[in-house]
Amino acid sequence: MTAVPRVLLVGPLPPPSGGMANQTRQLKRLLEGEGVGVSLVQTNAPYRPDWVGRIPVLRAAFRLAPYLRRLWRSVVDADVVHVMANSGLAWHLLAAPAIRIAKVRGRPVVVNYRGGLASEFLERSARSVIATLAGTRLVVPSGFLQSVFQRHGVEAEIIPNVVDLERFRPADPPRAATDTPHVVIARNLEPIYGIDLALRAIALAAERHPRLSASIAGSGPERGKLEALCNELGITDRVRFTGRLDVPEMAALYSEADLVLNPARADNTPNSILEALACAVPVVTTSVGGVPFLVQHRRTAWLAEPESPESLASGIDAVLGEQALREELIQNGLALARSCAWPAVRDRWLAAYRGAMTA
Repeated sequence: MTAVPRVLLVGPLPPPSGGMANQTRQLKRLLEGEGVGVSLVQTNAPYRPDWVGRIPVLRAAFRLAPYLRRLWRSVVDADVVHVMANSGLAWHLLAAPAIRIAKVRGRPVVVNYRGGLASEFLERSARSVIATLAGTRLVVPSGFLQSVFQRHGVEAEIIPNVVDLERFRPADPPRAATDTPHVVIARNLEPIYGIDLALRAIALAAERHPRLSASIAGSGPERGKLEALCNELGITDRVRFTGRLDVPEMAALYSEADLVLNPARADNTPNSILEALACAVPVVTTSVGGVPFLVQHRRTAWLAEPESPESLASGIDAVLGEQALREELIQNGLALARSCAWPAVRDRWLAAYRGAMTA
């Protein structure tokens, strides 16, 4: 690279530890490691004062006004503005204003769009989204999102999510086969992520694997309902709700897993799948949204039917019961994870910045 750009990164940070927040934090660290000057405007900065966060309408105003001021001041010091974008209100209130301010102040923009609900969102808001994207460079993490935008006449390039292979790596020594299989679900406790489907699948799978247990790593508004469902299904003693875990804690949990279950109702390219594969843990996942663009059935993961606890349970049974299948998923999954490591994608991000700056 002939010149090291100054990048203004606009996006959320943990907590909560969602996929976009983790990618924002990780990308900032990795770019700085390459000598790139990175400044950050956080889209989910803490409320000041704290009590404002408890008042729905007021908290939006208290967060939005300082966010826009920080954007206006920070954009002028950047060579390129990298906007982490999602669907719905997050687009209209956070991503779109950042793109418009960068344009007004004469700075090139890379829009890094992600989220499993993009298709539904664009059906409603394509005209305004396409107008806002005009003159920007659009980057998405999956062929799924690329195809969604193509249907609306917008070209996007693919740069996959980055998985940290230093943090997420196979257990040493490898976890031995056991008659007490441990299933991990690493999604927040929200309806879109289908934790209720996972619990029903666990109850079904326990009929074949009577010593099976599960850990659910995440937080969210559905916890009370999900705990009640555990009681209804008779699996309370099998299921542990860990709450929100930080990155080292998640890596440690994967090292104790025999299988990772992703029961989502909508998804794009879940970081939890890549992290599990990097840790040599096989994955059973619903085949929703971008997931089939990320993994292949019986090659890199087991793909189950959406909204089907029975299909998820069948996948659990197959992966726990067929050693040859399990080994194939582990080896192919490790190869996929390596293709998403920073050395494999670094030059693509730097090229995206150069392309935006010279367009």
